[in-house]
Formats: sequence, structure tokens, C-alpha cells
Amino acid sequence: MKKSKYIIGLAGNPNSGKSTIFNNLTGTRVHIGNWPGVTVEKKVGNFRYQDKTVEIIDLPGTYSLTTYSMEEIVTRDFILKDKPDLIIDVVDASNLERNLYLAAQLIELGLKMVLVFNMNDFAKKLGYEFDFKILEQLMGVKIVTTVGNKNLGMDTLKEVLWKMLEGRSRVRKVKIQYNKELEQEIIKLQAILEQDKQFVKEYNSRWLAVRLLEKDKLVNELCFKRSFKQELEVQIESSEQRILGLYDEKPENLITDCRYGFVRGAVQEGVKRVFEQQISWSDKIDKFVLNKVLGIPFFLLLMWGVFQFTFKLGEYPITWLENLFGWFGNMVSVTLPPGLWRGLIVDGVIGGVGGVLVFLPNILLLFLAIAIMEDTGYMARVAFIMDKLMHKIGLHGKSFIPLILGLGCSVPALMATRVLENKKDRLTTMLVTSFMSCQARLPIYVLLTGAFFHKKLAGNVMFSIYILGVLIAMLAAKFLKKFVLKGESMPFVMELPVYRVPALKGILFHMWFRAWMYIKKAGTIILAASVIFWFLGNYPQPTTGFQAPLLENSYIGQAGKLIEPALKPLGFDWKIGVALVSGVVAKEVVVSTLGTLYSIEKGNETTKQLRSALQQDNTFNPLVAYTLMVFIVLYVPCLAAVSVFYKESGSFGWTAFYVFYTTGLAWLVSFVVYRVGNLFI
Repeated sequence: MKKSKYIIGLAGNPNSGKSTIFNNLTGTRVHIGNWPGVTVEKKVGNFRYQDKTVEIIDLPGTYSLTTYSMEEIVTRDFILKDKPDLIIDVVDASNLERNLYLAAQLIELGLKMVLVFNMNDFAKKLGYEFDFKILEQLMGVKIVTTVGNKNLGMDTLKEVLWKMLEGRSRVRKVKIQYNKELEQEIIKLQAILEQDKQFVKEYNSRWLAVRLLEKDKLVNELCFKRSFKQELEVQIESSEQRILGLYDEKPENLITDCRYGFVRGAVQEGVKRVFEQQISWSDKIDKFVLNKVLGIPFFLLLMWGVFQFTFKLGEYPITWLENLFGWFGNMVSVTLPPGLWRGLIVDGVIGGVGGVLVFLPNILLLFLAIAIMEDTGYMARVAFIMDKLMHKIGLHGKSFIPLILGLGCSVPALMATRVLENKKDRLTTMLVTSFMSCQARLPIYVLLTGAFFHKKLAGNVMFSIYILGVLIAMLAAKFLKKFVLKGESMPFVMELPVYRVPALKGILFHMWFRAWMYIKKAGTIILAASVIFWFLGNYPQPTTGFQAPLLENSYIGQAGKLIEPALKPLGFDWKIGVALVSGVVAKEVVVSTLGTLYSIEKGNETTKQLRSALQQDNTFNPLVAYTLMVFIVLYVPCLAAVSVFYKESGSFGWTAFYVFYTTGLAWLVSFVVYRVGNLFI
């Protein structure tokens, strides 16, 4: 039966180009949230084809449908429970045997499926030739070739998808055949499961039987709720003992071997390599990039270049935006009559929100650089070269992946720790991830470096703050692993993708998404915080006359004076203290709060004028500005990150420790920086 709307699940291994295919199909028609009950990101998009809407769910990248990680669980639960109309499995055509294991598991589910052989051009360069007719017959799926980063093959893919959805393209059903003894045990389990006719209508009985032999916890829970629980438990135990006695191997190991055998057989029949490439250009680059001596210095040099690029090139559009918001603030000031409403709009809204939005170019440029490094495959190499260093602090290279993600945002960085199987490794990594400077801290760094350091030094100063965060993260991890979370780290195995030319469309999509998230935050959280802090800075009103209140006597001034003694040893005054407290909501709010405070006190609306106000304030000087940046990189992250930490750790105690130890460490390091710095002034 034809539908007005179809739902497709998009699956694939990490580094298969799945995200590029998703972006090509959906364009900008995408919305992002989380899967229900978990913090795994959910990306949903759609495209129109022949006046019909096709919705695509971008499933988390995964190598299999086991239940070892939340990503695997989310992918499998969606397929089983939401029952999409079709599954697209994106595979790297140059690495078929690894990628087709997931395809084999999807085939077992008996769903409509299309295999996308992505990066087909690169596979041809490596000498591979495909007989797609044989491969389609052997695997029982339709196959489409694409070159995602060049947007090639998308029209063909849409046409094949549409034919499959409307039932106009059929393929023969394929059953992955296991060895004789396994098949006998699968049949026995199927017979028990099929006692419940409704149950096997909902779930494929053969797939359930196989998963029971693989000791899948979720399938066990699903099946053992049925009336045949006791009979099923007896049969599973009997099957396990029989297989173990015959092969001296557990059933799950044999099943995995059989799946790989199915994949290898299909590849052997349908794929030929017409020539062997002696040394690929990817290998030639790796000889330098992965060099034990040159690898880390090259990475540091590259990151230094990124921050020079971010600061210097971003200076021009920042000036344009400053002038735009300055003109807008002046226009509003002239238009509105004097009073609280004009103060609220000009000083609170324009001074607060505008003061954050002017740094959007820096955010875009930073993520342009990071997106290029990720899409080329270089970031995977960074984790690899950092493995030896990470082992010295008790972790391994996989822990560096969340740390790198922390340059964007602490929230996905904390979620990325799920790649770590060892709980102590994961918790240790979570406890140090926030020391990586997220994008929300960048506006603060740009504001302070621009105000107190020469243009030629500003990029270097920013780079030093980022490096300090990395060093503190490593020292803290070493301390935690030695004294708090003792234990050996797990071995590190990671697939290194081939180098690729990044797709312009994909990079622009990442930049647009980050920009939109930043603008959205400015229009919600930062706007609300700016208005609240403006009111707190303007009340209570004087009891006589119409004179504006003294900032120090306002509610915000009184609160700031209470915390000032704790911050005095760091060279901070009460205004800095208020800004730091506001930064717990979101780090960008530090800038908007300073903008609001100085607008109330001195009538500044633009970032340029805020820099001038900071320079004229006797509290500030280059040392105080640097100390403030040190404190900001180390103290407790935003509320969203703390909330995700609690969800991921599942412990209120560890969450409380996270909040207090990061803030305490920030105070201690800042104290040392300020006191040592004073010795040289």
C-alpha cells in the first residue's frame, strides 16, 4: 500500500561517508535533538520525490548491531521498534569486508534494504572492480554506487529508493547460512518462539534465535517475558553445551565467523582487484603524520596555525559586526525616550546579545578548520599518535577523541566517552574533558586578548590557553588514575580511514549547524540572562529623584561583593565574580554579562567600547586578563554539560565531585599564575 510519507533509516560504519550522504539527500531540511531517554544525538531530515515526503533518520555510526554501546542499542531499537519502511546501509567501497559485517546483520532482520557503495571512485583507484549483478544476487539487496563528497549518484539513489518503497523493485530473499549444528539449534529455538504467533509476527523468529545464541541481553529480556521462558532457558543451555562440546567454541564466536564467511564469500565472487597499488599516497602521508618524532610537533604546529587563522582572519568581520550593532544601538537610543525601557533594550539586549553575536566569525572559522581536519581523516591520526602519550597518564588514544570533541562543546564530548569500554577510563576522561576550551569560551578569549594584548601576540596567547587546558587535563588524568580511579587501561585499536578531499557541502553544513546553534543560544539563553542581569543591575531604584542607581548598590552589586573576598587573591573584583557566576549558565554569558555591567555603568553598547571600558578599569591589566582566561578554561562547565555528566555517570556523588574539583582546581592554578606573574611585573 502506497503511503503519503515514508521513513528510512540510514546506517553505516564510522568513516563510511554516511553523514555526507545524509547531507546530500536532505540539504538543509534537518532538525537535531536526542533519542528518547538517552543523550545520543538524533538527526532527522527529509527530501521530496514525486510530490511525496521521504523522512530520513541518520542512525549513529556503528560497526555492528550488538549491545556493547549506546549507539548500537539506539540503532537496533529503532530498526526493531519503529520498523522503518527501508534501510540504507552506507559502506566504504574500498573496505568492503569490514563494512559488510553490519550489512550481514541487517540482512538477517529481513527488512527492505539498499546498499550504498560510497567512495566508489577511490575504490577504483585502488584497483577494485565490482560485479554488482552477482553481489545483489548473493546478498539479496539493491546496490547503488555513490561518490558522496562530489554529490555523485544521488539521483540514482533516490530513484532506487522510490522503486523499493513502492514495491516496484524486488530482490530475492537471502538467508545467511550457518553450519549444520548451529542451524539445528536455531531451528529448535525457533520452534519454541513460534508458539507465540503474535510475538513472531512482530519479530523475526530466526533472528531472535540467533541473537539468543549470541547471549544478547536485550533479546533475552524480550523473550523471557513470554510464557515459554522456562522451556527457552533449558533449550538455550542445551544448545550452548552441545556447540561447546562439538567445537570447543562458544556459539557467539561461531556465529561471528559464519557472518564473516558470508561476507568474504560474496566479496570473493563479486569483487576483483585488477592491480595492486604499491604504496598509496595515504600511506606516504602517514609516514610523516604518524612519525614517532614528528607526529605530535606537527599537530601542535597545525593547531597553532588554526588559532592564528581564527583570530587574524576573524578580526575583519568582527569589526563589521561591531559597527553594525553600534549603529543599531545608537539608532534605538535616538528613537526611544530616556528611561528604563531604552536602557533595557540598548544596554541589556543589544549590549548583551550583540556582544556575543559579534564573535560568530571566530566560531565559524574555528569549526571550518576542525571540520576540514575531521573530514580529511587527520583527526583519527591524532588519536593514534597520542596513544603512547595517553598511556603514560593511564589512558589510551581513544580517550583523546572526546578531548578533541571538547573543542566544539563539552556535551557531545562527554557523550563520546561511550567509545571507552572500561568504566574507570570513561569516568576519568569525563572528569577532564571540560578542560578543553569549547566554542563558548572562544568569545571570552577573543574579547580579552583583543583588549590587552598586541595583535601580533593575540593568537599566541589564545593558543597558550588551549594548550594549558590540554596539559592540565593530562596531569589531572594522571592524578585520578593513580590515586582515585586506579586500574589498567584497555588496549587501543582504531581503524584509520584513508585521507579524503573534504566535501565543500559537508563542511558548509557543519559550519551552518554550529552557527545556527550559536545564534539560537544567543536568542534564548543569552538573551534571557542578559535581561535578568540588566534588571539585577538596575534595581533597587533610588528612593528619591530619577538618578540611576549605583551599580555597586544594585542586587547584582551586592551579590558580587559577597563573593569578592574569595576572588581577590586572583586579582578579580566583584564584577568579574558576577560574570563568572553567570558563566555557569553558558560560557558566552560571561561576555554578555560584562557587556551589560559596563553598559549600565558607562553607557557602552558595542564590543569595541566594552574593550575600551575594560582597559580603563583599574582592576584589569594583561596579567588579570590572562588569569581570568585560565580560570575560565578550568572551572565548572555550563549547566548542560553538568547535566549530561550526571546522566552519563549515573552518580550524584561523582557529579558533585566534578563541580567542586574543577572549580577548586581553577582557583588554585589561577592563584599560581597571578602570583607568579606579579613577580615579573
